Amino acid sequence: MATTLPPYATTGQKIWYYAFRVFCGLVFFYLIFPILIVIPLSFNAQDFFTFTPEMLRLDPAGYSLKHYRDFLGANGDYSWLQAFSNSLIIAPAATLLSVSLGTLAAIGLSQPHVPYKRQIMALLISPMIVPLIITSAGMFFFYSSVSLQGTLAGVILAHAALGIPFVIITVTATLSSFDRSLTRAAANMGADPVTTFFKVQMPLILPGVISGGLFAFITSFDEVVVVLLVGSAGQKTLPWQMFIGLREQISPTILAVATILVVISIALLTTVEMLRRRSEKLRGMSPG
Repeated sequence: MATTLPPYATTGQKIWYYAFRVFCGLVFFYLIFPILIVIPLSFNAQDFFTFTPEMLRLDPAGYSLKHYRDFLGANGDYSWLQAFSNSLIIAPAATLLSVSLGTLAAIGLSQPHVPYKRQIMALLISPMIVPLIITSAGMFFFYSSVSLQGTLAGVILAHAALGIPFVIITVTATLSSFDRSLTRAAANMGADPVTTFFKVQMPLILPGVISGGLFAFITSFDEVVVVLLVGSAGQKTLPWQMFIGLREQISPTILAVATILVVISIALLTTVEMLRRRSEKLRGMSPG
């Protein structure tokens, strides 16, 4: 796809070319502007949610790491650090469960002999289609009946259910270009199904599996509605703590936490993009 105008482009094509790019730039600025505001505010030396005169003058005295130190418990309040620790426990556990179940489901649904594949697929990805509050309410009543409400296991299972659709979609997309003759060749050479999966199939679909796992991790790490209904104070996650910080007390530490989450999200999405390009190279879709 050409990235520049050809020399024979008409006036109308040139107008559309530049107008489209200006429009895309405005949309990008509209989406990224709130992040650009939050990041410098997180270094505010005062307990304000606005730019102080010192900050506007770029005076070093107006900037500080105070809110980041408060996040680490320098003021004696370790609630933020505890919530962050809970998120670091819940999100990886839910991601591991989502990747395991989602990958197996995607491989099973990719088989040609499976009946009602579309219906099963629609059921498995329903958590990302149904409004989250409805899913959360259903989980609350179900978990209450099986004594999982308010437990760490319940929160992990709930977040895993939200992450499984992302794993299924990414792995299914990767399997669409998988050469099944490789598994048949491995079977003809005497490899059992488990060996074939780990030695032949998994290395080729690994970029899709990891991409789905990263999306599941982000979903779990940023989720607040489900954990409010399914969890308890003992499973208070970082988004839950941010919600409390906005509802009960306007804590400037939220700005520092938001900046940390932005950095984590950018790192994860960058990893996803690198894996996508690697997957395209492995499948011969791009020069490598």
